[in-house]
Formats: sequence, C-alpha cells, structure tokens
Amino acid sequence: MKRTISMKKILIVGYGSIGKRHVENLLSIPNLEIIVCTKRNDVNKLKKHAKVYHTIRQSLKENPDLGFITNETSLHIPTAMKLASQGMDLFIEKPLSNSTKGISDFTKTVNKKRIITQMGCNMRFDPCIKKIKSLVQKKAIGKIISVQVENSSYLPDWHPYENYSKGYAARDDLGGGIVLTMIHDLDYLFWIFGDIKEVFSITGKFSDLKVSADDTSAILLKFKNNIIGQIYLDYHQRPSFREIKIKGTKGSIHWNSDENKVRVFDLRKKIWSIKLAIKNNQRNKMYVDEINHFLQCVKLRKPTINPIQDGIRTLEISLGIKKSSNLKRMVRT
Repeated sequence: MKRTISMKKILIVGYGSIGKRHVENLLSIPNLEIIVCTKRNDVNKLKKHAKVYHTIRQSLKENPDLGFITNETSLHIPTAMKLASQGMDLFIEKPLSNSTKGISDFTKTVNKKRIITQMGCNMRFDPCIKKIKSLVQKKAIGKIISVQVENSSYLPDWHPYENYSKGYAARDDLGGGIVLTMIHDLDYLFWIFGDIKEVFSITGKFSDLKVSADDTSAILLKFKNNIIGQIYLDYHQRPSFREIKIKGTKGSIHWNSDENKVRVFDLRKKIWSIKLAIKNNQRNKMYVDEINHFLQCVKLRKPTINPIQDGIRTLEISLGIKKSSNLKRMVRT
C-alpha cells in the first residue's frame, strides 16, 4: 500500500549544475527539508541549508519522501531503483538512461508501488513551446506537413568554471553526447506531434572539441502520423541558437531563441502575426514550474505531464538515432 506523502523531506542525488539549480529552487519553497547526496567536497555553503551525505545508504536513513535524480546519465536507473524500492516518488533528469538496461525491472517497481514519476524536460514548461503546442492543437496552420529544429551551442561555454572535457556531457562512458544530452528537442517534438516510427541520422564526433561522445547529429524523423521532422544538434557553435519551423497546409509557425517570438504566417492573408513575444525571458521559471507541477501531482496522486513512460519512449528513439548512424540506414523505432 502506498504510504501517505508529507512532502517534507526531499533527497537530491547528484550536485552538478542541474542538481544545484533544483536545490536552490526547492530551498525557496517553505516547509521542505533538503537532503543532498553528492561525491563533491566543495559543499560547505550547502551544509548551512541542507543535510549532505556522500552515499545513498546514508541519505536513505533520513527517510526522504521524494527523490530527485540529477547525477550522471549512466547512473540514473541504478539510482532510481534504490529510491523506488523505498516507495519514493521520483523526479528524474533527462534522459532516463543511456541504455535500456534495468528499465523493465524499474518500471515494474514503479507500477507495483504506484510511484509518481516525472522526467526533467524543462522545455515542456517553456512558454513559447507551450504556445506552439496550443497552435498545433488548434490547427492554426491546418494539417502539419513538416517540422525543422536546430539546437546549437558551444559545450565549453556551458560551465566555464569547470573542465568541459571531464563533464558527463562530453563522455560516452557516463552517457553523454549531443543526442542524449540534448534530448529536449526530441522530447517536445514527441509531446507536440506524437510518436515516431522511423529515424535516420548522421551522428558522431566531428569537431575539435576534447570529447569522447558524439558532438554533432543531423536527424530525419518520420512520425506515425506521417509528419516529416528534421533535427540538427551540435556542441560546437557560437553563439548558441535554437529555432523551430513548422509548415502546414494553411501556413507556418516560427520561433527562434534570438527573438523569442512565436510567429504565424497565414498563407491566405500572406502576413506574419506575432502570437507570443517574451521580452524579458526568466529562464529559471521553467525549472520552478516543472518542480511545482511535480509536487502538485504527488500531492494529488495523479500522473505528471512527463512520466517515465514518455522518458522510455524518447530514450528508445534516441538510441535508434545513434543506431541508424552506426548502421548507415533508416531504423524503425
């Protein structure tokens, strides 16, 4: 029987950049006790606000109610199993893993113990992405024919205070690489347009960056509803840039990170109209909103916007993208 959740104690496993962000956001919520499990030793300031341990076994002695899994991708499933076995509801940072190993047993535990799960894909909480989804659902540009996405940035700029080559995003052995680390774009396309049946890609290390994982990926997608998708991802572009173009029978939808405006082109009127413009983008709000959504779903015992079933599916598609590049052919997912 599922125990009653008090939502007083939250365990965060992993204290890298995203772990730190979640801890800071959780500390702003009243009546929460924060427990952090980390291998790091530079945590003296953190100890003023949270209990800090270096092993999961020590952390679980605090009897936490909820778990945030924010460690290296390759450790997500082993960590999730330890927490799920205690009946803890789980927020798991994207991607779910770097392989399907252990996922079946983890899913059985989640179902048996009725655990509430949420994947940490913050782009589902971005106001422009949400607006685009709404426009597609309302058929603002008719039947969708195709969608093109670009997501480019420069990996050493992500955390300039650290050696980028040692971080998980750069290392294949820790589950890094552009396809898995930047699964955000695949995730929101999956959320907006539905499941994907076939993929083709050219993926690999093409830049001069000191990474052991893929740093560039050009991807073709065929959705089950026959929409054609294109995704371009890389770690080696300055300045960083994101863009979405959606083409339908009655017009187009466009957004990019420079302007941060969702625009619609009406084929009949032959004009662009702005449907949403974000002038002072507060990036952290996405992360605050996703945490609040998770906590509310835990309180109400209802499924989240992005449960592990979605995380499993987008992981399967991502692994299909990497497989396609290795086999040099289209792969069914």
